[in-house]
Amino acid sequence: MSGGHSTQEAQWRRWRAVADLYHAYFTGLILSVVTRRGATDAAEFVFRVFRRQQQERFLPGLEKLGLSHLPPAVAAAQYHYLSNWIGGVPVEYMYESDRKAWIRYSPPRWIWRGTAICGVPGEVSRAMLRGWHANNGAALGNLNLGFVCTKQSVDGQDGLEGYYCEYDHPLEIDQRLVFARHLEAPLFDPATAPALPVASWPKPRLEKAYRNYAMEYVRTAAPVMVQLFGPEDAGYLLHLTGKLIGMQYFDEIARGLDAGKGGAKAFAAFLCALFEAQDDAVGVEESGGVFEIRQQTWKLMADVGDYHPACAKVLEGLFEGLAAGCGRHIPVTMRATAGGPPLVWSIG
Repeated sequence: MSGGHSTQEAQWRRWRAVADLYHAYFTGLILSVVTRRGATDAAEFVFRVFRRQQQERFLPGLEKLGLSHLPPAVAAAQYHYLSNWIGGVPVEYMYESDRKAWIRYSPPRWIWRGTAICGVPGEVSRAMLRGWHANNGAALGNLNLGFVCTKQSVDGQDGLEGYYCEYDHPLEIDQRLVFARHLEAPLFDPATAPALPVASWPKPRLEKAYRNYAMEYVRTAAPVMVQLFGPEDAGYLLHLTGKLIGMQYFDEIARGLDAGKGGAKAFAAFLCALFEAQDDAVGVEESGGVFEIRQQTWKLMADVGDYHPACAKVLEGLFEGLAAGCGRHIPVTMRATAGGPPLVWSIG
């Protein structure tokens, strides 16, 4: 293996470690709301997260993926297939006609990672569909387009599936998502599924997109949490979730970053590697065994119009939990400014 190829593979492992961390955080955040505020609040939170992402990402994504010229039902289904495939989500696509196209999120479900699926109420999964899938027709300016859900994994069925259907008449809001549990999706044939053009989606771009896919959920979720529940309650949940996820995932993330356990010095090195893998710039100073890391950028929250300082609780919680996973009694303190970075972290 050439040195250049080995370096590139190491970079991709670091990006995937970042993706795994934020993927786990997002799933954990939903479960934190379910267990500490209840299913109704969790459903509203998930609805707002996915509606916000849909409004920000769907139409630009159609252009980026070269799907804008397709019939609405086909374009919507192919968007979910390709965009989720980029993020490492197992999804199937089945064309039936220009006015009817299926998607199926097969097991294991990416968003409900591992045993988390056992803690997700059906209404929370339905809220995801209401937030995104049911609004694609409205986003396209075609109110005849709706989504018919035929299965939900969290209800014990073998996947989340359904089809986009273009009707002969405009749909009212409550008609844009309906359920038909008696229907079954056709079998998936990979040979007939759409594919990304290799020339414009080379391996390095795909690897970075894989990382960004998971990070985007947290970028969306943190400000939604603050706006929905208020800075105090949201900050508590953002922090607690981060600490729990950090403690649980340090070993896994450290392997991807080629980092190890230890004291303050080892954890400072770990954080610097994590920041670099996130494309964030930092400066490091050490005095008397205490390491000060000045985070000059936080690209995750860059250009978020409704950013609130409570959003920084994401990192504060994660870093406290990761420090506990690295070694015992590694103090981590944060100094923040009202507008976001610079954030200053004292380790030790």
